[in-house]
Amino acid sequence: MSEFVHVVVSDGSQAAGLAVLLLSRPPNNAMTRQVYREIAAAAAEMGSRDDVAAVILFGGHEIFSAGDDMPELRTLTAAEADVAARVRAEAVDAVAAIPKPTVAAITGYALGAGLTLALAADWRISGDNVKFGATEILDGLVPGGLARLTRVAGESRAKELAFSGRFFDAEEALALGLIDKMVAPDDVYDSAAAWARRFLDGPRHALAAAKAGINAVFEAGAQGH
Repeated sequence: MSEFVHVVVSDGSQAAGLAVLLLSRPPNNAMTRQVYREIAAAAAEMGSRDDVAAVILFGGHEIFSAGDDMPELRTLTAAEADVAARVRAEAVDAVAAIPKPTVAAITGYALGAGLTLALAADWRISGDNVKFGATEILDGLVPGGLARLTRVAGESRAKELAFSGRFFDAEEALALGLIDKMVAPDDVYDSAAAWARRFLDGPRHALAAAKAGINAVFEAGAQGH
């Protein structure tokens, strides 16, 4: 039984097949090793379920995720920190590999590992008041998700964001291509659901193959650099 990550699948006629991967670790959805393991398990479950056709990543109406749980991270030994980095990468990769269309519905903050997780979705819908940031450098850590950030924002801008760790707003995120749509805060989930519903009746095997093919191009390019 998952404590912080829940899979919710709609059975309503309007959205049959629409599932939500819900982060629920108040107050700010800070992510621990346990949370990452639960995310990976939820992603695998959604990928294998026949009643799931599209997925929304959602942290609730207040905040997507403020990133890693820094108080916990600071208590880890070097070996434990290595494990934490591995389970973080496995969770993000598991979300990216869900063989179905995925949309991140972003509210409040998407910082550090929270931004990395959002970038693992196929698309991102954000409230116009959201604050973003590749903030790990502020804690003396190497930012995660650099390949995805660079793919979207380009090398120069990715370096500026990662080196500075600065916050940036939804308008700048939209201009950089880090989000696909900016809406009023109260409309984030509904807009993400509307985006995802377009694919509920699509040919699932073809969609999965197309996604895998596009992901493979990205992964080959990342390895080449």
